[in-house]
Parts: sequence; structure tokens; C-alpha cells
Amino acid sequence: MEKPGKHILVCASFRAGGEPQGICHKKGSIDFVQYMQNELLDRGMHDVMISTTGCLKVCDRGPAMVVYPENTWYGGITGEEDLDAILDAMEEGEVCEDLVIS
Repeated sequence: MEKPGKHILVCASFRAGGEPQGICHKKGSIDFVQYMQNELLDRGMHDVMISTTGCLKVCDRGPAMVVYPENTWYGGITGEEDLDAILDAMEEGEVCEDLVIS
């Protein structure tokens, strides 16, 4: 497998005990993963990998995700429209400023 050019980490709110407890999980962040995987395939963005994470500790801004290697943190993601905006920006080599956590 080739090393991915980008890696998206989606907060799944998992804690050390294994139970998802945070805002991101409760607001459907796990559903983002399948949607984005399908979108990445449709867009031909084969160098992007998606993983779920434990709690990213930005619950007040969740659901949240981070894009590496840029270290861009996104939050307040409400659904497919926001995910599309993030992926559109990534395709253009830009950042979706409306959703950035600063």
C-alpha cells in the first residue's frame, strides 16, 4: 500500500473504556466516514485515508475532524453539505474556512 497524501481523522468520541460518550458520536460522526469514503472514490481522491479516533477533546465544537498533514481542524459539521465543502476545498488545495476550528 502506498502512503496516503492526506489523512482525515474523524472523532468517534471513544474513551479509554471503549464506550463512545462525547458529542461527535452522538451527532453522527461515524456516519461521516462511509459518506466520505464513497465521495473520495467518486472524486478519484485515492491518496486520502479516513480513520476514526478517540475523543479529540473539542466537544463544544463537535462533530470534529482533523486533516493531516496540514493539521487543519474542522468542527460544527452538520452533514453531507459540510463534508462536501471540506472535500471540495481539499480538491482545490484549500481550506474550508467556514468550518475551521481555530
